[in-house]
Amino acid sequence: MTRVLVVEDDPQLVRALVINMQARKYGVDAAPDGATALRLAAARQPDVVMLDLGLPDMDGVDVIRALRGWTRVPILVLSARQASGEKVAALDAGADDYITKPFSMDELLARLRAAVRRTDDVPLAPEATLVETDEFSVDLLAKKVVRGGRDVRLTPTEWHLLEILITNPGKLVTQKHLLQEVWGVTQSTKTNYLRVYMAQLRRKLETDPSHPRHLITEPGMGYRFEA
Repeated sequence: MTRVLVVEDDPQLVRALVINMQARKYGVDAAPDGATALRLAAARQPDVVMLDLGLPDMDGVDVIRALRGWTRVPILVLSARQASGEKVAALDAGADDYITKPFSMDELLARLRAAVRRTDDVPLAPEATLVETDEFSVDLLAKKVVRGGRDVRLTPTEWHLLEILITNPGKLVTQKHLLQEVWGVTQSTKTNYLRVYMAQLRRKLETDPSHPRHLITEPGMGYRFEA
């Protein structure tokens, strides 16, 4: 059973989320504030976290940062904040998706399914499990990235993007394909998510993120990995 932690202080919304997810065989825990959320996340080890940013005791972005200190669990932000800067701040902190309130339950459940898919293991041929560059190495089987002798922490979405690119070395991977594979949707508005996540990957992996050697942008088309 996939377990979801809902972090939301609106009891009516929590009730609606719990009913809809339990009807689809998800296990659900709910937390009304950030402190409870962090405690439940450690105790229950959820498969996905749904998080409101406007919590009574702390900002949701701080909850994201705290979770990212020890877990790569997918984090879906549910928020009434619509400003681009708010979305970028949440994504930069380590969120995997951002859903603006009000939202349809069908869309939310589709995003949840996409988040679960991103954490599923993909069988790989043994010879394709280790990819090395002169700056970092990627163990696809262990889902581990090492740079300068140290492990690099990636969110599930960052990992999935990197995995798609490095398993297609030298090939253009289109924006549409990445959006479909990672988010399960093809709306053009998602291209800004790609830019944010690729910038995060470059900051974590490239020596000079503004002049990347390995994670290359093909303007207006997509991205390419060069070893």
